[in-house]
Amino acid sequence: MKLLLISNSTMPGEAYLDYPKHEIKKFLGDKTLTVLFIPYAAVTFSFDEYEQKVAERFAELGYVVRSIHHFKDPVQAVHEAEVIVVGGGNTWQLVRMMNENKLMDAIREKVLGGTPYIGWSAGANVACPTLRTTNDMPVVDPKGFDTIGLVSFQINPHYLDVNPEGHGGETREQRIEEFITLNPEVYVVGLREGTMLRVEDQQMHLIGNRTARIFKKGATPIELSSADDFGFLLK
Repeated sequence: MKLLLISNSTMPGEAYLDYPKHEIKKFLGDKTLTVLFIPYAAVTFSFDEYEQKVAERFAELGYVVRSIHHFKDPVQAVHEAEVIVVGGGNTWQLVRMMNENKLMDAIREKVLGGTPYIGWSAGANVACPTLRTTNDMPVVDPKGFDTIGLVSFQINPHYLDVNPEGHGGETREQRIEEFITLNPEVYVVGLREGTMLRVEDQQMHLIGNRTARIFKKGATPIELSSADDFGFLLK
């Protein structure tokens, strides 16, 4: 199984998908590949616009992007994909459309068979067992909370240590503590912006200059860097 799970697509002041592009190239290699892109997390802009943004960046790396919304049979498109890429946006809308098009099991089977998977933000969320650690507003009924389940832990992308100045609501850590209180058997990875997790050959590595914060019920949260072993999360 090959996964590249990215916290966010773009850093402030940078072009779209600029910071992760070199890791995407390392992950996919030099062979010309056609990427099946899943744009369903887009809400305020069209799937065509989303496809164009992603295609422009991936073309620089030598890959061709084709969005799943052009295919009459989305499940068959997954079965035939060389690479699967799931973009960020609203996780609830993404999960709803993946459920409506019956993609959860199809993607899981395909990726477990060796097809590379890349997802950022919402696309990283859906690689986990459930969408319940997303930050997104539930703008639609997702028709189920279960997601692809490529890993057994949860990701909270865009993880922040403190709230913005003037905000009096719960911190991200407090929200995650609520989740692990009700789901004590599950690890949650607070994945900070500018970082990503690469899974390959039964190993997992953090990529980026910032640490990830690991939560588990009954344990003090820990900080792990790119030099640390994340393999325990895959067991």
